[in-house]
This record gives sequence, structure tokens and C-alpha cells, in this order.
Amino acid sequence: MKQEAPLQALAGYLPEGTFEQVITYITQYKVHLTITRERQSVLGDYRHPYENKGHRISINGGLNKYAFLLTLLHEIAHLVTFMKYGHSVSAHGKEWKHEYSLILREFVGKEYMPHDVESAVRDSLHNPAASSCADEALMRVLKRYDRQRENHYLVEQLPFGQLFKTKDGRVFRKGERIRKRFRCEEVPSKRIYLFSPVYEVELVSE
Repeated sequence: MKQEAPLQALAGYLPEGTFEQVITYITQYKVHLTITRERQSVLGDYRHPYENKGHRISINGGLNKYAFLLTLLHEIAHLVTFMKYGHSVSAHGKEWKHEYSLILREFVGKEYMPHDVESAVRDSLHNPAASSCADEALMRVLKRYDRQRENHYLVEQLPFGQLFKTKDGRVFRKGERIRKRFRCEEVPSKRIYLFSPVYEVELVSE
């Protein structure tokens, strides 16, 4: 279920001190902002104006404050890129990377984020990833500020051979690491899937 977010209520989702800077973008571009709690796999989404609808951004409200801020800025960068280039550039191409990097720079060095988050953000400035999930170093740091859920771990934290369950209820057994991902076997189909080391899963007892 999606929920309309009164602009002032947005402050509760953001790190202290960032609201005024964020709201400048929201009001300048007349963004229709929606906060949703039901999506597990999509952190945020930007939709460009069409017919009588303006810029629309939706953000997963279950994110911690630092992940919420970075996801919102990620989507605002899509908006700015669309305003400048329309559909003539790729979604996460060099133009978007440039705009996102410029926006991120406005939020570093101001003590809005803990040192470890800020350090990871600074490291990503020269080449922002298509999502925080794709930036493993940043994802690890952001996970530290999530509300801890019992029995939930990152794939890389599990021992070899451990059974785990994904959000959709499928069960896998962790295998060896192949380059950047872990080779895991689905139970009982025995099909092989590759998992990001920073993908969050739930432990399953033997």
C-alpha cells in the first residue's frame, strides 16, 4: 500500500539536517513524492512527466535514514538528467553518474552521515554505482544502520553449506565463491544461482 507523504513528514525519514536541502529539490521540480512500504526489491523509482502528470518519485519507506537519503538523491539525479537530456542518454550512463556525483557532493562534509557512511559515499563519488546494492562497500556500511532482524544475515556472513531462504521463500544452500558472487544451489531443484555477497537472507535450520 502506498502512502502520500506530507512534505514536513519527510523529515522523519531523513538524517538530521538534510531536510532543507532535499526539500529544495522537491519543491523546485514540483516532485510528487510517494513513500511505499511494500516493495522488497525496489529501493526507489523515478517517472518522468507525461500527459498531465509531473515528476514522480517513490521511495521504500523501510530503508534506514542514510539509505533513504541516498536512494532519494539517486532518483533526483534521474530527474535532473531527464531534464537535461530527455531520453537521449542511458539510465545510468555517464550523464547520470555526473549529475548524481554533483548532488552527492552537496551532502558530504556536513556531518549529516556517520563517518563510515560518508567515507563510503566519498569513495563512490568518482563513479557512482547504478544502485547502492551494486556498490558492495557502500551496501555493507549502510546495512549496519538497518533495524536488526533476527536470523537475517548477508550471504557472505554464512558458513559454507548453510541453508538460507530468500524473500520469496525459496531455499538455497551456500556454495563456493566465484569471483564476486557465491554459487548457491536451490533446494530441491538443484538449479544453481549466483548471489551477491551483500544480499540479505534468512537462515534455515537443517
